[in-house]
Amino acid sequence: MKMTIIGLANSGKTTVFNALTRNTIETTTYSSGQLEPNLATVKVPDVRLEALARIFQPRKITYADVQYIDIAGIGGGTPGSGLPPALLNYLGGADALLHVVRGFAADDVPHPEGRVDPARDIEAIDLELAFSDLAIIERRLIRLNAEISKMPLKERELRTGERDLLVRLQSQLEAGVPIRDITMSDDEARLLRGYQFLTAKPMLIVVNIGEAQLAEPAPIIGRHRIVALCGKIEAELAQLDDDDGRVFMDDLGITAPARDRVIAQTYELLGLISFLTAGPDEVRAWPIRRNTPAVEAAGTIHSDIQRGFIRAEIVAYDDLMRAGSIPEARKTGTVRMEGKTYIVRDGDVCHFLFNV
Repeated sequence: MKMTIIGLANSGKTTVFNALTRNTIETTTYSSGQLEPNLATVKVPDVRLEALARIFQPRKITYADVQYIDIAGIGGGTPGSGLPPALLNYLGGADALLHVVRGFAADDVPHPEGRVDPARDIEAIDLELAFSDLAIIERRLIRLNAEISKMPLKERELRTGERDLLVRLQSQLEAGVPIRDITMSDDEARLLRGYQFLTAKPMLIVVNIGEAQLAEPAPIIGRHRIVALCGKIEAELAQLDDDDGRVFMDDLGITAPARDRVIAQTYELLGLISFLTAGPDEVRAWPIRRNTPAVEAAGTIHSDIQRGFIRAEIVAYDDLMRAGSIPEARKTGTVRMEGKTYIVRDGDVCHFLFNV
């Protein structure tokens, strides 16, 4: 799953990228008109894996992961003039967006607008994304209006529905409502498959604050999901080992790295949960989308398991930890057998039975 990091110039995007990915990259650049993004895959923190490892003593632990892509800053041109094609390519391919908003003051890093104002900067990016979506809608409406009358009846009805939906989306975007916040039926959602609307993508706002703001709560800005993070400190912390990192956090009064919270919220924003497998070979978190049935979850491990699925032996993580082992969990009756349609829950420890 891909999370693309966006933001205005001098917002600290790449610093936040370094904090999340434990990198030391300086910046994103354009080279010969081409965007050179920063990419890294990050393990999703999950204390349940360490706890299961103490029980099963596996040879390895495998975490779920998320890929972050840090692209060049948005903005700097005339609002509504359009995003560069290279940026659109990476934005369109993202599963979700992480918008880094500047909250810190620094005389040596001037803000493009002259002063720090997170609400204004969020609105500026929202407008750029909305303009991109409106341009797509306008081009598609021109084509539909020209072709609908020439279509066979069945196709005409389908495309008329698409046109009506696009007109509604257009009206909402012009009113400042992103597509992700517009209620649609399943049929309408299907009509939009193939489009890469940017305001339809889930978004997490990370306000990049200064050290003096660490004790302040995350700001509440509009309809967005907000988390505060001091990119400079978190990037330094990411380069330390566990012992030095703990001393550093104690000195600053930090109880846990904010990077872990952002990564966890990224995972949630992407609509993902983890089911777990545990044994002497490996303890592992497997990412699946919410409301995934057991037979499809089995396919995450291997397609053969999905094809030959018989049933799933499942125990909730908390029940397993209380029991201390699978045999003890069986004695307490918390291990259960589930069929193909069982909806796997976050933290389910699963063992799939299947025919070869």
